[in-house]
Amino acid sequence: MEKTTNKLAFEKSPYLLQHAENPVNWYPWGKEAFKKAQEENKPIFLSIGYSTCHWCHVMAHESFEDPEVAKLMNEVFISIKVDKEERPDIDKIYMTVCQLMTNSGGWPLTIIMTPDKKPFFAGTYFPKVTRFGRIGLIDLINRVKELWSNDKDEIYKTSNQITNALLNISVDNPGLKLDEKTLNSAFNVLKSRFDERNGGFGGAPKFPTPHNLLFLLRFWKRTGNGDALSMVEKTLQAMRNGGVYDHIGFGFHRYSTDAEWLVPHFEKMLYDNALLALAYLELYQATKNPDYSKTAIEIFTYILRDMTSPEGGFYSAEDADSEGEEGKFYVWTTEEIENILDKDEADLIKKVFNIEETGNFLEEATKRKLGSNILHLKDSLSSLAKEFNFTEQELRVKIEEIREKLFNIRVKRIYPHKDDKILTDWNGLMIAALARGAQILCDPLYLKAAEQAVKFILNDLRKSDGRLLHRYRDGNNEIDAYLDDYAFFIWGLLELYETTFDNSYLKTAIELNKAQIEHFWDDKIGGFFFTADDGEELLIRQKDIYDGAIPSGNSVSMLNLLKLAQLTWDHDLEQKADYLNRVFAESVKNNTAAYSYLMVAIDFAIGPTYTLVIAGDTNGEDTKEMLNAIREEYIPNKSLLFLPTEMASPEIVNIAEFAKYYEKVDGKAAAYICINQTCKPATNQISKMLELLESKWSLK
Repeated sequence: MEKTTNKLAFEKSPYLLQHAENPVNWYPWGKEAFKKAQEENKPIFLSIGYSTCHWCHVMAHESFEDPEVAKLMNEVFISIKVDKEERPDIDKIYMTVCQLMTNSGGWPLTIIMTPDKKPFFAGTYFPKVTRFGRIGLIDLINRVKELWSNDKDEIYKTSNQITNALLNISVDNPGLKLDEKTLNSAFNVLKSRFDERNGGFGGAPKFPTPHNLLFLLRFWKRTGNGDALSMVEKTLQAMRNGGVYDHIGFGFHRYSTDAEWLVPHFEKMLYDNALLALAYLELYQATKNPDYSKTAIEIFTYILRDMTSPEGGFYSAEDADSEGEEGKFYVWTTEEIENILDKDEADLIKKVFNIEETGNFLEEATKRKLGSNILHLKDSLSSLAKEFNFTEQELRVKIEEIREKLFNIRVKRIYPHKDDKILTDWNGLMIAALARGAQILCDPLYLKAAEQAVKFILNDLRKSDGRLLHRYRDGNNEIDAYLDDYAFFIWGLLELYETTFDNSYLKTAIELNKAQIEHFWDDKIGGFFFTADDGEELLIRQKDIYDGAIPSGNSVSMLNLLKLAQLTWDHDLEQKADYLNRVFAESVKNNTAAYSYLMVAIDFAIGPTYTLVIAGDTNGEDTKEMLNAIREEYIPNKSLLFLPTEMASPEIVNIAEFAKYYEKVDGKAAAYICINQTCKPATNQISKMLELLESKWSLK
């Protein structure tokens, strides 16, 4: 079938030529278009962009290449395309209009104006259909059509008022929508529950719930609210200092039985440590305090030492009990300490870790001291260093020497039972944490561990039809996967792609996401069921959104969908994320803080979000410097692609077609950044890239 072209086919601009085969009857800027608008009494749809603008290509692919949209545009408008780099004069005028009318700007720039070039509507990117409170192009065109037919005089007289009317169109939604007010509500609830003295939320028992902290970090990033950051720091410092942390062998216990984080339930869970590692890594990025990265490193040390199977997967948990007693493996008497260490070492460590002669471990039933001690910190290392006449660094070295001695004695004790089954969903969380650790800490050991775990799951927990299994143990893999298996493993794959830029991880994430939608999606009202459509039939097929000890599969899936939509152009995925936003809104609105990972996804959906493509030579120092600069900063709402410019036909273009337009700038690695689906000029300057990645752009 012969391709049809519009009037852009005769232009020289690469941007205009990219649109020459659109079914939209595009005109270049010129007399012919304005004359035709006058003759046919039609408003003008002006679209301004450039050839390497990501969201320009997205809007083209989603809308301008769509016959339904094109038919409507051709009926209602005379449509004009302008290359901003070819005609910066036109761009500057209408970009100023957009900024005045919307307090934002960028490309693609969308202007609707009268035949005499007077604008009455301005915006940037519009999806094909309405989602996340952003009016869709079809709804917008139909509204303009109505106004042009019935209120043309008013358009000419009061364009600002009509523009406001367009911007404030109320949209009939299938349900409530969760928005910035929801985020504010979640923050206020968490603040009201925050334990100012001890950190954490509520009283005893006190659980880590790291996704609360991941949300609060994003709220601080969004608003600059210092209380949000303080709550995270207070909590993570208190947990790291408390008995809930294993100061000798590392890793966190399940929860604290008291409000002070002193007496833990000594069980250790893979998922707690994965999510807490993420929280400490993000706090390190946000504050640059090395104490937080050190804690993440220690968590990974524990996981790689004690919780990694020979096959490469991660075990599930370690018991609280050994020899029939809870915590026996972890606690110490003063006699033990004094027998192991010399007097100076014993005196030092008893002071540092608050070891008492009578013990500080209370029997829960009687509150009687059992003579054993749970090691924990109270005083700062700087004050302790002064007391012992050390520098702080000297004290740290001394503590580490003593810790190793105690650890070498402790490994001779009878270990708690290890639950050595390997679960796909919990492994997905640890893969995500290790991949992020490899990014931020530049440690290839973490990358290797994450990749080995992925390889294991794909080899041993994936069926021949491509679908996942839930559990592996002792050579046996069975139980069809649940929603969380898909959601958490996809999360891990996306993190691993952004660590390695190995396209196989992104392709696998896309494949599994497709299978998840096919078998778990509720086609009637939206959202994901916990079990697959061909799973065992139970009394009910449950659909969960509550973020309890771990985030819900629906919460994680919403963020996965949004990121995959940004990385691949598949805006059906963004639409499904919008359905997730709405379908659970009624159950979420009365207790927003109970859905803190959903709040993370809502925060991403509202924006500002950053789609970032780095184009450069894979092994180029300029490429590495640019990527390292990104990874040093706390920029949670970003999606990152890499285009290797040394390749003639890089594979990533088959996944993310828009990337084919990118190249180095002046021979150097370049960053292409789109903020809230609005693209900014490419830059090869790290300082400019970081400046753009700190921009706040309104969606309104």
